[in-house]
Amino acid sequence: MIQAGQPLLSIVPLHNIWVTANYKENQLENMLPGQKAVITVDAYGGRKFMGRVDSIAAATGARFSLLPPENATGNYVKVVQRVPVRIVIDEEIDAERPLRPGLSVVATVYTDAP
Repeated sequence: MIQAGQPLLSIVPLHNIWVTANYKENQLENMLPGQKAVITVDAYGGRKFMGRVDSIAAATGARFSLLPPENATGNYVKVVQRVPVRIVIDEEIDAERPLRPGLSVVATVYTDAP
């Protein structure tokens, strides 16, 4: 039995793999598309994949959410926001250790900044 609006399955392409890393806004100062990145996957004992920054989102994740957080108390509280950064994996993915949606990874971008 299935209800209207309930997902039945997910279609995930096995080519053109990318990772969405949510960086703090103060970590984006020197980050640009095309910079090298290394993705370390927790599920595979720290296996590393080489990649590059494909794009940086136009707004924070909170701005794109269905119900963005709003402070209704009238007090101003500065909260560091997170900005989604798409990192494309440049190498061929091993069929025995595929990247799957929802895996925990550590993404490091080399900005070549001093």
